[in-house]
Amino acid sequence: MFSHVMIGTNDLEKAKAFYDSLFATLGVAPGFVDRHRVFYQTPTGVFCVTKPIDGKAATSANGGTIGFACKSTDEANRWHAAGVAHGGTSIEDPPGVREGGMGKLYLAYLRDPDGNKLCALHRMS
Repeated sequence: MFSHVMIGTNDLEKAKAFYDSLFATLGVAPGFVDRHRVFYQTPTGVFCVTKPIDGKAATSANGGTIGFACKSTDEANRWHAAGVAHGGTSIEDPPGVREGGMGKLYLAYLRDPDGNKLCALHRMS
């Protein structure tokens, strides 16, 4: 359904370092810079971090979350640890199992250095 996700940043170098580290835990190659943007290409879509083209400051979405699929709870934990080690902030409950209408999920939440809310999700059987 989605071709790409693009979020804003106020510090492209800091964002690239953060996302390079975060996505390395998921087997994604380092991003490539194209002018004022960093692109991460995968077989299932593209994630991009950009400086706003209108020249105004980037802000995070209130109520928005971007979720990243993980193959295991260990991968989600490595993702979370890499994010915290590179300027992210752990938010909500600690990484762990949540059960509800969507079944049994392992979730780990972060805010990136610009305040965007991110989630690592592993669907458990």
